[in-house]
Amino acid sequence: MNSESKKSGLFSALLAVLLLAFMAVLAGGAARRESVTVDEVSHIGAGVSYLQRLDLRMNPEHPPLAKVLAAIPLVLRGVRADYNHISWTISDKFFPAYMGQWVFGEWLLDKWNDPKAVLMWARLPMLLLTLVLGCAIHVFAKRFGGAGGGLLCLAAYASMPAFLTFGPLVHTDIAMALFSLFALWTFAEVWWEPSRKSVLFFGLSLAGALLSKFTAGVLFFAFVAFALSLRLRAVPGQPEGKAEARAWRRTRWRATLMGILCAALIVYVFYAVFSWHQPTTALYRLGTGPVALFFRRLLLPPVLYLRGVFWVLLTGRRPTFILGQSYPHGVWFYFPVVFALKSTLAFLILLLLSLLIVLGWKWRGGTSVPAIPSQQATHWRVLWVSMLVFTGLCMLSPLDISIRHFSVPLVLLILLLAPVPRMLGGLSMGSVAVAALAAGCLVTAVRAYPYYFPFINSLSMGRPAYTLVNDSNVDWNQSLPEVKRFAEQHGLQRIALDEYGFSDPTVFVPQAQVWNCQTPGPDDAGHWVALSAGMILDGHNCGWLMQYPHEALAGGSMYAVHLHARIPAPGSPGGPPLPSAFREFGGAPFDMRGFFAHLNQHPDDIPRALEWMQTAFRSFEKPQGPPPKPPWEH
Repeated sequence: MNSESKKSGLFSALLAVLLLAFMAVLAGGAARRESVTVDEVSHIGAGVSYLQRLDLRMNPEHPPLAKVLAAIPLVLRGVRADYNHISWTISDKFFPAYMGQWVFGEWLLDKWNDPKAVLMWARLPMLLLTLVLGCAIHVFAKRFGGAGGGLLCLAAYASMPAFLTFGPLVHTDIAMALFSLFALWTFAEVWWEPSRKSVLFFGLSLAGALLSKFTAGVLFFAFVAFALSLRLRAVPGQPEGKAEARAWRRTRWRATLMGILCAALIVYVFYAVFSWHQPTTALYRLGTGPVALFFRRLLLPPVLYLRGVFWVLLTGRRPTFILGQSYPHGVWFYFPVVFALKSTLAFLILLLLSLLIVLGWKWRGGTSVPAIPSQQATHWRVLWVSMLVFTGLCMLSPLDISIRHFSVPLVLLILLLAPVPRMLGGLSMGSVAVAALAAGCLVTAVRAYPYYFPFINSLSMGRPAYTLVNDSNVDWNQSLPEVKRFAEQHGLQRIALDEYGFSDPTVFVPQAQVWNCQTPGPDDAGHWVALSAGMILDGHNCGWLMQYPHEALAGGSMYAVHLHARIPAPGSPGGPPLPSAFREFGGAPFDMRGFFAHLNQHPDDIPRALEWMQTAFRSFEKPQGPPPKPPWEH
């Protein structure tokens, strides 16, 4: 390597480090200002219990890896959890644990520890995972498109609001995206040149994905789709003769299966270690003798994993809201619309320009230098085929609630930009345009700081985010500090608050009083109230409030509304809705938010809450009139 190449390489590496630092400052800085989000309540508490107790009872609907990583600094710092608390002791079975995890997580965060310190340290490993994903994107993109391709893809990733929003938070999607990318890349390594090393790395990567999110099973569809694509068009190194090609594929399928078995073994060991002290009551039918107890312990890891997969399949269906319309199920256009609205406009233009560049390059017959180096052609095929598979299955998914569930297609789409600089060659108008658009992405990210949750580009035509998108695309209960700031600025001793979650809001807003915007009381008239943007049209039916003077908080994640001295009667023009028009948080058939708010304050009511839930499910399945009320409301 000559001196010019060394200088160019050092300059490229320096720019990559600066881009990652840019992302760390923006994502980390935004997260430092935010309250606990909905899923973090259960995920943080569950992760701590995994490490402290080697017991996976909490949050069984998600694999444990991301939660374990988030809990490491907390456990090292001596975070406190009370395992004699009823939320833990009653959660020795699956359904009670599904309810108890929220109370346990709430108490761990708010009652037994300092919530701000817990959030900061739990989010640190997640931020590091986000930066590792950025490093991987840069390294892999350089393989496709050289230094220019690596920097272009990293700039697009580091400025994408979806990753700036969710990167530092304790949830499973960023870990899933990271390990899925590694799994796809190492799968391509196996098919390019099978070896023990490539099989081992593939097994490790696939295990990481399977331990991050149950939907990592989509990877197996991507593997099959890639193999089928080879029958339509070969990759470099694939023999032309039928017999030779069959032997070539058989060797690689054998290596792939070895990697899958390696991943399965790692997943089994991980579950076995972290469930070592978990009761094996799920397998009580096997008996209680010494031999039966041995097999109960031996079989518990696959039972826990498969039960989590089954639960996701059973419950992975919810009403959705998009472009001002509510739907009782997912819709195929949800993710394309959310992607178009929540990406920077410069990134969308960059995608269109890149498509034109590719078409022009093809029309000119290419150049003497291929767009993708031959030794990376297999990797390129794996990534773009997988992008189509993941995108297609996302569009078919019945669970349409957040752009974060589109994280894997976003990463793969970003990587498809890598060859663009090589196609453009030297300095040209196209190169200048691509660089300007990449810079535009970075500028937009800076301008949107620190309110990335409700980010919507100008395709919204000026409409507020809550009229277009739902759930964590606009608010995930992270903006409570902004409500506190508003209350202090206006000298409010009390403010009615309709939050998007069921954690105790007074931890972050001491002036808060839990409120439902669908049922205002006489005491609310003439006062300021605050509500999540997600509660205006989606979580609740409260569009009536926006006729009053209001102020957007946290970039539009929350709204403060000043009610008139007289509130119209329910069902009358300009008034709150009638009970028949109520909507509930998460599409639940009852007031789930109020239900868990009560249990957080009165955990001793968990046993009768479980009994009520089991009997009430029958009425939920065959609704006749209003849903039944919890026992403490009778």
